[in-house]
Amino acid sequence: MTEHKLDRRQFIHASGGAAVASGLIAPTILAKQLSTQTLKVGLVGCGGRGTGAAYNALMADENVVVSAMADTFPEQMEKSLAQLRKQLPDRVKVDSKHRFVGLDAYRELMQADVDIVILATPPAFRPAHLEAAVEAGKHSFVEITAAIDSPGVRSVLASSELAERKRLAIVSGFCWRYDPSLQAAVEQIRNGAIGEIRSLYATYLRPNLGPKYKGDRKPNMSDVEWQIRDWYHHLWLAGDLTILLSGGHSVDKMSWWMNDEMPINAVAIGGQQNPRWGNTFDNAFVTYEYANGIRGYLASRSINGCYDENGDEVVGTNGIFKFQQRRPVITGETNWRYKGPTRSMHQVELDALIGSIRSGKPINDGKRMARTTLMGILGRMAAYTGKKVSWEAAMQSTQALLPDGLALNSTVTDQPLAMPGTTRFL
Repeated sequence: MTEHKLDRRQFIHASGGAAVASGLIAPTILAKQLSTQTLKVGLVGCGGRGTGAAYNALMADENVVVSAMADTFPEQMEKSLAQLRKQLPDRVKVDSKHRFVGLDAYRELMQADVDIVILATPPAFRPAHLEAAVEAGKHSFVEITAAIDSPGVRSVLASSELAERKRLAIVSGFCWRYDPSLQAAVEQIRNGAIGEIRSLYATYLRPNLGPKYKGDRKPNMSDVEWQIRDWYHHLWLAGDLTILLSGGHSVDKMSWWMNDEMPINAVAIGGQQNPRWGNTFDNAFVTYEYANGIRGYLASRSINGCYDENGDEVVGTNGIFKFQQRRPVITGETNWRYKGPTRSMHQVELDALIGSIRSGKPINDGKRMARTTLMGILGRMAAYTGKKVSWEAAMQSTQALLPDGLALNSTVTDQPLAMPGTTRFL
């Protein structure tokens, strides 16, 4: 059985600090959570990340089982179920009564006897799913991003506050916060290894991910079914693949370096080179400005045939921190590189979630997750409109991208591709 004994420093690292350091978490919760009683997991969204997170949950603790699943499409659920059963057959106990299908399948799963839900659908649905989970008294693992628009962010903030009052755990899929090498690097930065931060730079330059759905649209597919199956490149489902989904990890790390101080505004450029990929941008450069004058720069691109890089750089008064090829290094007055153990951050984040439930000290990443998501949305707003957009304006935006009254047979027409200088800020 996996041990879950975290000292105070390790636990603050694992939780991003907010849940424990605040002193707001009660020392006890329900007895069944403090024991070794079996914890039941429900999976909402049975794609690759959802299936992977479910596997990580099972590997975190031998007294965890997957007991319910929900997905819009039954064949996707069966594929996920078969994969999990192949890996850990004795720990997957999803009978026919606990396989829920359809856009509203999550509602049925929330009424099932599960302790933890994994929320891994396209992110357009994340705010509603988290709200339902918290209302139903479930702990949650929330894959990125937490929302695709400002109304969604405000919903996630409200759900996170309710979860804190109900002493429910929320662990975010912004997984770099759970990487041991970066936790050690952040400790070095906090202890002054590079001096005062002067600038930040992040890259997420990758090939295009291509269509999510492998195949042509079938004649009987509705707009909604087709777009959900190929959700990467539809604004109302993904919120923007390049700036928000891919770049979301980069801005979360940028926030981490800045001790979760948020920027005051953003200016950006961006566009789309290949019209095959729907109505989202495939390249962008965002400049975030902070209250103290520091600027953070995000370069994000999803185009084939280009130079690829995923890295981070923080320039300080006494040194430079670089994170390239998953190796953190500090040079300057202090020379440091990580020499500790390497672990899968995807596994560590589920270990942390389940360990916090067992210990009676539930992690709540909700507020941080929502604010990082809004930082990505702020960059998208600046890129799409061509305007300088303030944090306050982004937080108060009324633009809701998810269509009202959505059904699987609905007709949904994509919004036109944004045109900087023409597209209005809403």
